[in-house]
Amino acid sequence: MNVVVLCSGGMDSVTALHWAQVYHSVSAVVSFAYGATHNSRESPFAIEHARAIGARHETIGLPFVDQLFASDLLKSGGEIPEGHYADETMKKTVVPFRNAIMLSIACGFAESVDASGLVIAAHGGDHAIYPDCREDFMRAMGEAMRLGTYAGVQLLRPFITLTKGQIAAEGARLGVDLGRTWSCYKGGERHCGRCGTCVERREAFAEAGLEDPTAYDDLSPLPPKPGATGI
Repeated sequence: MNVVVLCSGGMDSVTALHWAQVYHSVSAVVSFAYGATHNSRESPFAIEHARAIGARHETIGLPFVDQLFASDLLKSGGEIPEGHYADETMKKTVVPFRNAIMLSIACGFAESVDASGLVIAAHGGDHAIYPDCREDFMRAMGEAMRLGTYAGVQLLRPFITLTKGQIAAEGARLGVDLGRTWSCYKGGERHCGRCGTCVERREAFAEAGLEDPTAYDDLSPLPPKPGATGI
């Protein structure tokens, strides 16, 4: 199947890109510039990995998101919270209806380049925080995409039931250089090691039993998962 891959440059979407290269034919790779604090650190890795597999890459600007939407993930928002990825405070980083907007645009692009599939790297760990990463939403969005295109574009979500650690393991199996990906929402020169996405990244490599190639500013003990006992 000819597919378009949504790739931010994070470890999930980069792994999904290489997965798609193995199991499908990648027509193009799409990234979005929507004013996230870490866009400038993340996007170059999407371009790098698209180039590595010889795929066309497009960056689509969505400046209205930063101008009009409320989220601490955006440059127009507040401070990025620290702690565990599943903490209630991480809801401050939700960009309202982000995936619906991006998928709608990418779906139209996919049909325009004769692709019949669209790959997104939403995974099980996103479900606690992001409503538009959950399977109920993805199923509904996929049906809308199928019904709304002559090509019947399919929404492929290969990691929807996986943990971040399982995605890291899959990346290693595929030979992906996960050191050439970005997670930290703070968007500094190095991963901070303390924000929710850094904590999630550190946990993922530990869960997968892989050496973490990431340079962090802070390697303090990981915070407990919400609701965990015996820590």
